[in-house]
Amino acid sequence: MPASGPGRRRAARRQALDILYQADVIGRPPTKVMAEWRAAGRQVQPYAESLVQGVERRLEGIDDVLGRHAEEWTVPRMAVVDRTILRVACYELATGVPAGVVVNEAVEAAKELSTEDSGRFVNGVLGRIAREGAAEGLEDDARKE
Repeated sequence: MPASGPGRRRAARRQALDILYQADVIGRPPTKVMAEWRAAGRQVQPYAESLVQGVERRLEGIDDVLGRHAEEWTVPRMAVVDRTILRVACYELATGVPAGVVVNEAVEAAKELSTEDSGRFVNGVLGRIAREGAAEGLEDDARKE
């Protein structure tokens, strides 16, 4: 793994996706799942920890934004992996990560971890959120973290 740069951030993002996905599937708080990973000897990267904590704290607001921008889909109806990718991406938009980076990383993750259709779905939802600045409602609180 690279010492710094996009490769390291991508790896941390994937780790956060793994933790958040597991938490969603088993119905446990993400920070508890992260603590269990550490207790089992797994190292959690700092950026992954930041994403997990941020998504957990802002989950209600994130899901509200996603629900308003996922045409004809409710958040609970989304595939768990797609929902997880969208939550992380929405949080990253709120923290000021450039929209192009967020959308690209999320679409690539959806294509690799889910389906080609998921890549298009994720792109569409995030495109609407980014164009409308919909994650800005989460921004003030997210930037303080």
